[in-house]
Amino acid sequence: MPITQARALVPGLDIRPADREGDQTDLTRLAITAARRWAPIVAFSGPDGLFLDVTGTAHLFGGEARMARRIVRLMARLGFTARVAVADTTGAAWAMARYGRDALTIVAPAAHIDALAPLPLAALRLDSRAVDALLHLGVDSVGQLAAMPRAPLVRRFGGAIALRLDQASGRVAEPLDPVVPAEPIAAVQRFAEPIATAEAIEHWLGQLMPRLVTALADAGKGVRAIELVADRIDGVPQRLTIGLARPSRDGPHMLRLITRRIEEIAPGYGIDALALHVRRADPLGAQPFEERLEDKPTDIAPLVDALANRIGEKRLWRMRPVESDVPERSLAPAPPLDPPPRPDQRLKADDVRRLSRTEAPHPWHPRWPRPARLLRRPELLDHVIAELPDQPPRRFDWRGETHRVIRADGPERILGEWWLRTSEAQSVRDYFRVEDEAGRRFWLFRRGDGERPETGDLAWFIHGAFG
Repeated sequence: MPITQARALVPGLDIRPADREGDQTDLTRLAITAARRWAPIVAFSGPDGLFLDVTGTAHLFGGEARMARRIVRLMARLGFTARVAVADTTGAAWAMARYGRDALTIVAPAAHIDALAPLPLAALRLDSRAVDALLHLGVDSVGQLAAMPRAPLVRRFGGAIALRLDQASGRVAEPLDPVVPAEPIAAVQRFAEPIATAEAIEHWLGQLMPRLVTALADAGKGVRAIELVADRIDGVPQRLTIGLARPSRDGPHMLRLITRRIEEIAPGYGIDALALHVRRADPLGAQPFEERLEDKPTDIAPLVDALANRIGEKRLWRMRPVESDVPERSLAPAPPLDPPPRPDQRLKADDVRRLSRTEAPHPWHPRWPRPARLLRRPELLDHVIAELPDQPPRRFDWRGETHRVIRADGPERILGEWWLRTSEAQSVRDYFRVEDEAGRRFWLFRRGDGERPETGDLAWFIHGAFG
């Protein structure tokens, strides 16, 4: 019905736009999971359901009833309300799941015809016009329809109604179009005689990598993580994993990343099989051929891959600006290959210096200079001597050393972000740039404005250093 009519009936109705593509993606992911965990044959049952052929598999989960309860509980943990029915035929299972009295229905063998009898005509997956015509004739249940003579029914409505009745009862087979999970991409080489040297491993990796690249190209994917598995004759496999910053099918580059770590493989008494398994892959289309290499921008992805596989992916990042006035929140780590901010989001240092005090600074680039690096968290200062309310400190102790201030600039006042945290509604920081007798420059702040106690306790902190 129209939204206006629905809101007139239910004033507080929660209306959200439909995401049909997202729903289909989630249903496909669930179907692949079901095909791998519950039943070998899984097919779609409309836009909101699945068919599972549990013939020969239900006993592995404790029987049909217990298996159905496990599926319902799993869906509840994922945030979905599921209705499950088990019956002899596909049509009967579909009807009982959608029109049955209970959310979980187990139809006894050969009892599906009696179970379908009290259900409405829509349970047979009939066309809405056929349902309306049958209701006009006084037929409102599957049992009444099944008791009618077939010949007059087919002459008046065609063979669709008779076909659905036969499919639900089992007289006509209803084949399923199963969802086939994608096979994992791998390249395997087995040896008649075990190998045990780094040179032999490197040679065979050179033979396996082109096969893997060909399989990736056929699948239209680019690898993000590869695992090398070396099966030793003593049954203790050696595993080596490399990751890539973005999807790739660059065989020589991936081979270099693996061969650099061959020394980590302990061959023992010998290796009788080598395998390259794709543990993570993303879609990757055909790659363009660049004829003029001098015009091609420098690609840092190979460098990022080499560093990440040497020192670890978590130790490699780039900083991105965040729209926040609080210094520790104005920057955040990002993957090293993430694109930089758009030109309209950046402001050059010269432009920042030219800003007058009447001009509004860019929200990501404050008017006052910032240290190149901040401390992980501000550190408390001791024995601070400063005149309130807005004078810089004359001296302070930090990490057991006394510093006497000879030059200072400030204060730069930064208010708390009350829209993020209620506790920051009154908080104030006054920042100062100070220089001590040794020429070292620090970035300090006082918690509070020096006049109102609710703004802070007047404690002093060091947040960073210049130079």
